Amino acid sequence: MEEMETQIRLTAGEIAQLWVQYLNDSASKCVLTYFLEKAEDDEIKPIIEYALELSDSHIKIISSILTEEKNVVPDGFRIGEDVDLTAPRLYSDGFILNYINQMSKVGLTLYGAAVAASVRNDIKTYYMNCLKETMELYKRSTELLLSKGLFIRSPCLPNLEKVEYVKKQWFMLDVFGEKRPLVAAEVDNLFANMQRNALGVAVLIGFSQVAQDKDVKQFFLKGLEIGNKHIKLFRGKLEESKLPAPMGWDSEITNSTTQTFSDKLMMFITSGLISMSVGYYGTAVSQSPRGDLTSMYNRLSLEVQLYSEDGANILIKNGWMEQPPMASDRDELIRK
Repeated sequence: MEEMETQIRLTAGEIAQLWVQYLNDSASKCVLTYFLEKAEDDEIKPIIEYALELSDSHIKIISSILTEEKNVVPDGFRIGEDVDLTAPRLYSDGFILNYINQMSKVGLTLYGAAVAASVRNDIKTYYMNCLKETMELYKRSTELLLSKGLFIRSPCLPNLEKVEYVKKQWFMLDVFGEKRPLVAAEVDNLFANMQRNALGVAVLIGFSQVAQDKDVKQFFLKGLEIGNKHIKLFRGKLEESKLPAPMGWDSEITNSTTQTFSDKLMMFITSGLISMSVGYYGTAVSQSPRGDLTSMYNRLSLEVQLYSEDGANILIKNGWMEQPPMASDRDELIRK
């Protein structure tokens, strides 16, 4: 049965997931190896080592699958070319732990989508194992953040005392500028999106300090401006409902200006963070009944997408964007 299944060609969904995951894990291997080289906290090092083991394992498995299926393996990223392990420390151990925790949450979302997109049994099983491994990484990193007092909890709300039903359009729309209190899902999305932007801002501060290309540096500085603006908007919405907002990670970056990561790697990571923002803002729109929040997220999503286009232009200009698997151009084949 297994032998028969391996003869089934990969679907577009399966090849897309494998291709993107290879790029992500090869980038993660470079970043995590550098983090491990610079980490000083003996409690954090095992978390980095475990995350690095997962990336190594994934790279080998995906390479094997693609090779067996006669698909080219992406170039991806390599230690020595895309990271200088001798460069000074750029981020604190606390930031590294939080970064891994946030990326593990992203991984849970991506691997869940990969399971749903997989048809072939061996591919589905592989992604289910990835989910299990990433759940363990999230569990370990969360527990260590909690034990160190670094875990930032979302706000608590009053206990529900009775079931109520919405009776007025006021629940969905603003009336004369007045806004109802935020519902739980709106609070959670505002808080989580603020956290993710704070992480992104910290990443870009470090990247902007060590970037070599002028256009790349300017791109990161523009991202900092956008990220800080979004954080301010999310904080304002939470404060309107007298809810606390999480602090940023700006103080967790050192003063190093030595080239650490290649501009290509930093652009790839930033592009990934941009894509995630668009997805999370879309989720927030679907879970935010209040009209002003829907309008805000739609506006911010458009801004991020325009910023993403600037990044794509830099990647293409420098020959850094690997072309993803795509359908055959039948018109071009006919012309030939």
